[in-house]
Amino acid sequence: MPILFDSHCHLDDPAFDADRAAVIQAARDAGVGRFLLPGVGHWTWARQLALAEAEAGFHCALGLHPLFLDRHRPDDLDRLAEALDHPRVVAVGEVGLDFYPKDADRAAQQALFEAQIRLARDRGLPLVLHVRRAHDPVLATLRRLRFPHGGICHACNASLQQARQYLDLGFRLGFGGTLTYPGSRRIRALAAALPPEALCLETDAPDIPPAAHRGERNSPAYLPEVLMALAEVRGTTPEALAEITFTNACQALGIES
Repeated sequence: MPILFDSHCHLDDPAFDADRAAVIQAARDAGVGRFLLPGVGHWTWARQLALAEAEAGFHCALGLHPLFLDRHRPDDLDRLAEALDHPRVVAVGEVGLDFYPKDADRAAQQALFEAQIRLARDRGLPLVLHVRRAHDPVLATLRRLRFPHGGICHACNASLQQARQYLDLGFRLGFGGTLTYPGSRRIRALAAALPPEALCLETDAPDIPPAAHRGERNSPAYLPEVLMALAEVRGTTPEALAEITFTNACQALGIES
């Protein structure tokens, strides 16, 4: 089996403090050789970078998540600009718009998103997108700001039409544990319909575990279960998809495969 790339996992999360080394080893034993650690705020960046410095095959995206507006500080964009110089940083993220909460401050989210798009554009870095109930405004923003560097749309639940627009803008789409649930018909249909060059694998660990681990802490070691579900819905072999999704993630993030 070719090496797998978990394109979105939070192994720096305190949920792994008690057994992080064992979790990483279990993931490697399961065939996961590359990991992207996305950031959500200034309080995660140091942990992410320390882990990426200590572990082979680890890369970081640093960003300011739209759901943590109350925790972001006025100087965080300046601090982010400095932190992006670290050699283990390959993207800006996770960033985007999340209009799921009824009280979401849409204007503040939009301003923060645009500032980070400009920062990524100026640095020549791709984006790792977090989008909930906001695909059309995210796509419109990316087009309006003429963002040229693509990236990955994490946990993509877009329509097929919206997904094709992401592809036109140079983005790949991430699929994780939700794909393993038979009731996730819309996401499974999307994963089946997309061209192979669109697909990336992710776990979002410690969140969104696969069906076989429902209610548990998620782990990158479970990424092969996402791969098997993807192979099932697409009617192809896990080996072929492992190679394709690894290459896709590397290309999306500008990493040598």
